[in-house]
Amino acid sequence: MAVSGGLLAAFVGAALIAPGTAGAAVDAAFTWSADWFGAYWQVLLLATFAVAAVVAFSRYGRVRMGGTATPEFSRFRWVAMVLTTLLAAGGVFWAAAEPIAHYTETPPQYADSVDGPMAGVAVALAQSFTHWGFGSWAIGGSLATLVMMRGVQQGMPLRPRTLLYPLMGERVRTHWIGTVVDIACVAATVAGTVGPLGFLGLQVSYMSGILFGTPDGYGVQAGIILSITVVAAISLLSGIARGIQLLSRINVWAAVALILAIVALGSGAFVVDAYLQASAVYAREFVTMSLFRGDDEWLAYWTVFFFGWFLGYAPMMAIFIARISRGRTVRDIFLGATVLPAVVTNMWFSALGGTGLYLEIQRPGVISDSYAEHGLPAAAMSMIQALPFTAVLGVITVIVSLVFLASTIDTMSYTISASSMHHGEPTAWVRLFWCLGMGLAGAALLGVGDGGVDALQSFIVVAAVPVGFILLPTLWTGPRVVMEMAAEQGITGPRRSADAAEGTGPSPREEAKQAEAEPVTAGS
Repeated sequence: MAVSGGLLAAFVGAALIAPGTAGAAVDAAFTWSADWFGAYWQVLLLATFAVAAVVAFSRYGRVRMGGTATPEFSRFRWVAMVLTTLLAAGGVFWAAAEPIAHYTETPPQYADSVDGPMAGVAVALAQSFTHWGFGSWAIGGSLATLVMMRGVQQGMPLRPRTLLYPLMGERVRTHWIGTVVDIACVAATVAGTVGPLGFLGLQVSYMSGILFGTPDGYGVQAGIILSITVVAAISLLSGIARGIQLLSRINVWAAVALILAIVALGSGAFVVDAYLQASAVYAREFVTMSLFRGDDEWLAYWTVFFFGWFLGYAPMMAIFIARISRGRTVRDIFLGATVLPAVVTNMWFSALGGTGLYLEIQRPGVISDSYAEHGLPAAAMSMIQALPFTAVLGVITVIVSLVFLASTIDTMSYTISASSMHHGEPTAWVRLFWCLGMGLAGAALLGVGDGGVDALQSFIVVAAVPVGFILLPTLWTGPRVVMEMAAEQGITGPRRSADAAEGTGPSPREEAKQAEAEPVTAGS
């Protein structure tokens, strides 16, 4: 914790003392990272989803993880907490902004093939689906989660270093490589959380200026971030079973209320049609969109940025999902932490972003003009202004954005804190340190460079570079540990039983006895 916390404090200090120099350094590192690692990240995310899907829908999908046959949380509560690890991080900001950005400036690979407004809508949403879809959820919610759960069941700590347990064994517990892995993953998660704090700070500040006449400047943006950080700290100190779980459920229901209101006041028929057409394009062009390499500048700002962001989040996302998924099968985890969240995310983007596109088609310029003048933060407010009951919808949107922001901070603060501990639950002061530290870093980063989205994106991508190498082994260690557990639970091999066929398997004590009597071979 001392090294990771020191790096966070050093960054905040540098950003406050010399924002111009810090901004230039981050921008230079961003260009290098995107050029050298962008293609690798695209392949890694796609390969992770493919391997995880094969494992989940094979006979190994019945393997039950976590050493218990009873899940700790109900399915709704579990999925709600999973969704807060990624969708809450930028769902309001990007769901409103990204589709209109791709609609007004068609992605380069489709610039000459889009014919008509509806085709443009389908491509814009499908491109957003690619950035927030199956690959982005799979990188943290599938193979990495399985490796983490297996390691913890074997007595390893709930820390990023456990991702290398299948390769290094017990050595990773005290080896310097394990320490480097922990530090790199904490740094990437801090960057991935600080970025959304800035995104939502920019958006809420812009919306508050329109609704309430407050100044849309750095002071208000920083004040919003720091105020909601305090709320998140209160939730965080209550723990997973109380504060985090409660805030996650509030998050989901508030988001549902907002979406229903927006769709009802816009065009539900258009949103459904847009979702279906975009889903068809996404299914047909999934691999092509995921691996497109034709425009380096566009890629760095869009696909490489998003994939780097989710990659940096992945180890802590895996830790959090592993912590709340004990008792669930491999197939259940894949469906509940990869497939279902991706489908919900696509529906969310279709409802929020699709309504904005509907309004733009009906009245050209109503969204795009504000977007062109004020950038990404203006997209959501432009859509709200074009709908009836602007004041009511605006207040609801601000509240949902703030709840999203608090959910992101408390979930990631807890996970980072847990990874800082050698054993047991993280202490209150450790959780508080990371929560407040990320709030301060988010406020400081808005003062770097132009104080806009570019600096936030650059910071996220740079921090993700080492994590890409840490997650690469899960492509083969994930299937391997599941195969080992399938043999232990009797799903494969001579110890197959009726209970194992249902996915329950023996208890941990029975597994230990079986392991002593009949060791699992390397080819299991």
